[in-house]
Amino acid sequence: MKKWLGFKYGAFFVVLFGISSLCAIAPLTSHAQGFTVEGEIRGRYENLDGQFRAGEEGSDEVLLFRTLLHGKYRYENITIGVEIQDSRSYWGDDSTPLSSSFVNTADVLQAYVAFSGLPSLLSYVQPQTHSRHTLTVGRQTVSIGSKRQIERVSYANVIKSYTGIYSQTTTDSSNELHAFYVVPIERLVDDKDEVLSNHWQADKEQWGRRIWGIHYRHADTLPSLVSNLWTEAFVYGFDEQDRHHTPTPNRHYLTSGFRIFRKHKPQQWNLDIEAAHRQGSRHSSSDVIDNEDLAVSANMLLFRVGYTFNHWLNPNLAFQHYYTSGDDNPNDNRYGQFERLFGGRRTDLNNTSIHGPLTPANLTATGFRVELRPHANWDARVHYSAATLSSNTDSFVIGKYQDSSGQSGDDIGHTVDSRIRFWTEDKTWMFDAGFSLLFAGDYLESVRSQEGLPTSTTRFGYVQLSYQF
Repeated sequence: MKKWLGFKYGAFFVVLFGISSLCAIAPLTSHAQGFTVEGEIRGRYENLDGQFRAGEEGSDEVLLFRTLLHGKYRYENITIGVEIQDSRSYWGDDSTPLSSSFVNTADVLQAYVAFSGLPSLLSYVQPQTHSRHTLTVGRQTVSIGSKRQIERVSYANVIKSYTGIYSQTTTDSSNELHAFYVVPIERLVDDKDEVLSNHWQADKEQWGRRIWGIHYRHADTLPSLVSNLWTEAFVYGFDEQDRHHTPTPNRHYLTSGFRIFRKHKPQQWNLDIEAAHRQGSRHSSSDVIDNEDLAVSANMLLFRVGYTFNHWLNPNLAFQHYYTSGDDNPNDNRYGQFERLFGGRRTDLNNTSIHGPLTPANLTATGFRVELRPHANWDARVHYSAATLSSNTDSFVIGKYQDSSGQSGDDIGHTVDSRIRFWTEDKTWMFDAGFSLLFAGDYLESVRSQEGLPTSTTRFGYVQLSYQF
């Protein structure tokens, strides 16, 4: 295993040189009338010391590059778009936790046709307000609301996309109605050796999986009582079945929930509360001989309340509690773990990529966070959590540990997560750096000692530079 390298200046300059070299494609933007090209070029160096994953010890590092190129042609109310994604990794080895979420070389992220100016349902429900309706058909990315249910990821090296139909309506009062029916795209390659070699393979639709959703957001819901209090209600469905060469747990989920939030504003309380309940059925595994349906009942809750102080740093201090249920009894023909499917986790929990010990599945994390937003050109945050398993017999998902007896307890440990970002005045260049710590709790110490592996504080850091055009 590699030794701890910290933030090596040499690695950072390799990233800087790579990005600067690729910037030669920037002049492609905006040629013919109605045709535009935009994109992003990004490099990131990561280093982790003190493993928490099963079977691993020592340290790790990785160098990641991602390039996006998005071309659009607009004619009246029709937009045709194609976005290419090229994501690559370097310096990883067999023990680096790399997968298809790190490498996706020169593939089509989006290929769609969008129709605007269409009549919308909100025009009939709210006839006193004007609404704008867009219908997008084809391969596309989807981000809605808090992005906890479905998200176009920003930090991850590979972005997820979907093929189908997506309807977005926004009124002049900022109310929104989203409805979609899509199938996820299988990101390839998924073989570890091919990932390490940045092998090319075309992504493909997972026709055996279907996702649909209806999500409504209402702006300034109670202006006479609480100003700028927004509310959301949503229903998401997920269905899958085995296809040729693609065994699945045959999950059939219906997730319904709501969100109440109030944005940051100086000398004002803010909050973000989101809750969801999932029901349905699934098999306990993807084994083709496993045909027994388990009844699914799982829950998630995010509760955050904070206050923004009147200071030039514009600091916001918030208390946060994040809960997602676990499966208490693997032998009761029920399944209680709230799985993270297509939503994000970094904003609420921790820096991810080769780190990211916390994920919204079998997790209880309580703590506080401090966010600074002093200027349009930079911001920062620090987040502390005391993390436990919601069920001590269910799995520690990212660490890939499970003690079905429950004798190892539930204390994952204490996490500290930080990030700082700087932009140039024109927002084209951004520098981003972060550092995270995981102080192992009794659970981690126990399961790792059973493997004969040492337990130490996990230290993770990254530096990132990106250019948008």
